[in-house]
Amino acid sequence: MKKITLLIVILLVPFCLKAQSHIGFLTDNYSGVHGVISNPANIADSRFKADINLAGASVFGSNDYYGINVWDATRDGYSFDLEAKTNAKDGNSAAINVDVLGPSFMFNLTKNSSIAIFTRARAFVNANEINGSSIESIDDDDTDDYNFDEGSMNLLAHSWAEVGVTYARTLLNKEQHFVKGGASLKYLKGLANTYASGENVSLNYDADGTDLGGGETTGSITTSGNITYARFTDFDTDDYDYETPDASGFGVDLGFVYEWRPKHKDYKVKDSSPYRFKHLNKYKLKIGISVTDIGFIDYKDGIKEAYNITNTDVSEDDFDGTDNIGDFLNTFYTRTNTATGYKVDLPTALHINADWNINGKVYLNLNTDFSLMSKDRITANRVSNMVSLTPRLETKWFSFYMPLSVIEDNGFRVGYGLRAGPLYVGSGSISSAFGSDNNRQADVYAGLKIPIYQNAPKDRDGDGIFDKLDDCPKVAGPISNNGCPVEDQDEDGVLDTDDECPEVAGPEENKGCPWQDKDEDGVLDKDDACPEEAGSSINKGCPWPDNDGDGVLDKDDDCIDEPGTVANNGCPEAVIQKLQKTLNDYAKTILFNSGTASIKAESNQVLSDIITVLEEYPNAKFTVEGHTDSIGSYELNQSLSDARANAVKDFLVKNGVDSTRLSAIGYGERRPIATNMYKAGRAQNRRVEINLVK
Repeated sequence: MKKITLLIVILLVPFCLKAQSHIGFLTDNYSGVHGVISNPANIADSRFKADINLAGASVFGSNDYYGINVWDATRDGYSFDLEAKTNAKDGNSAAINVDVLGPSFMFNLTKNSSIAIFTRARAFVNANEINGSSIESIDDDDTDDYNFDEGSMNLLAHSWAEVGVTYARTLLNKEQHFVKGGASLKYLKGLANTYASGENVSLNYDADGTDLGGGETTGSITTSGNITYARFTDFDTDDYDYETPDASGFGVDLGFVYEWRPKHKDYKVKDSSPYRFKHLNKYKLKIGISVTDIGFIDYKDGIKEAYNITNTDVSEDDFDGTDNIGDFLNTFYTRTNTATGYKVDLPTALHINADWNINGKVYLNLNTDFSLMSKDRITANRVSNMVSLTPRLETKWFSFYMPLSVIEDNGFRVGYGLRAGPLYVGSGSISSAFGSDNNRQADVYAGLKIPIYQNAPKDRDGDGIFDKLDDCPKVAGPISNNGCPVEDQDEDGVLDTDDECPEVAGPEENKGCPWQDKDEDGVLDKDDACPEEAGSSINKGCPWPDNDGDGVLDKDDDCIDEPGTVANNGCPEAVIQKLQKTLNDYAKTILFNSGTASIKAESNQVLSDIITVLEEYPNAKFTVEGHTDSIGSYELNQSLSDARANAVKDFLVKNGVDSTRLSAIGYGERRPIATNMYKAGRAQNRRVEINLVK
């Protein structure tokens, strides 16, 4: 009878399973379509062109009450009740998790996106807040009586099927940063469910408590407290022509993966081709985060009833005589509430995963699974909280992993797993199970698939350009010529593909062509600022300008903004006359010590003013002329005038005037400008003149 089945579940569930699915295998980059179980983003940018799962199952078991030595338990005569170690607590808890992945497949839609379609059957049984003393009471072989004092326990058993579709794509691929995201949408079909919860529940069973007369007795049950009991419609019937209940829903999984790729340049060809090297893991560190199993299944025709179960000395025969638990409860206890339809939450969980690529084949994975469903939520399945550290050896056709896990209520576990082509098998606790005298967990998974891997690119000619991108895949050639060999006919070091003059040698900086001199001015075009117009090498190959158009080039024109005459170095006569007068007005004030060519100090300012005037005409040349009066001998006057003219010239040169612009000459007493008969006239004749050379 089904009521007996339920009692077995209720009483033995503390010894059932409590763990996650595929521990170790899901850390593998070659887990393929299985990757959607923990994070739907995993299938994007995967190592597969396609992956087909034929069949696979994962079953896990543990409890926090009984512990055994597996080797001892296999021998004949082992007594579970007597030899198993117990750990009774006020709130022992346990669960079962069976996960079957049916025919499923994944494939790439584009270079940036992938899709998966999967089928899955799952079963969970959760039991929380079971009083360990109640179990001890049942185990007591000294008496058939026992007592339950459960307080606020809750029990849930649920199985369902899933059909899901996953879409994942690359969201960011920029240098060393890579991000992908994915989502799974699942249609859920409830297969079976029942749950019960209690508040202040106590039960006393007296094996001989009811007198049947004639010296015969049967057990009696005394209970108190309140319980809620829910189940799908056909759970209480004895008709084994099973039909699935009217129960369905939708679920969602969401996930993202970030990869740090410090050597991203190694995975791009030099011609900026979009080739992705999908056969390689390109990350140094990968971090994934996901939330799975968001949703619920609505049991529309389900029955949920609440009871006050306070009653004394209910006969065991009365219990045995009822057809089902529901009838028994309604007959002997007070129903306080009833409702049709209820929802069962999926085991929503948060997963955080970090994977360190040590050397391309050896990896270290840190994974955490954290239930987002509280133990107090009586309508929710939940996974066990777990942290695992998994070193693994991973290649294309083979992987081996050793998960080291700490699981909620079960402590530290060690397991092994491997993938060999189409076969995957493993356990998250096999080493611990066979190596402990107090083992409270066992799990195993196995399956077959058809993997279709991404292939490494081929380079038959070994020129560093993959065949798909090589215009000459059988003959080596440079990247610049798309993998084809290149000639250099003129042997100038510039390959013909880059040489604009492939038959005439020329430098690389002129694209393989010899330098030209188009205007034939003796300045090569590479150095000629005016390559189309002949000019002077001094002026970078450009002709000298004549801004004022007076026929005197600017370089020789003392008045480049005013038209003048060639005789006046490009200056107009009026300018020359003004310049000459200014210079001579200054020169007349130059004083010498008497009878010598030594310039008096007070004349230095005058000479400085003369220098300023000369700098305004940088291209003009001048002559410094010395004159004397007729007093003294002719020879002495001639010598003195020469000396004084050269003294002025030397001063000007010393203070910055180009010596090539100056000349000096003495005329003695030969060019008087006044009579020497009088003192005033002789003073005018003793002079220095600075004249423009025309």
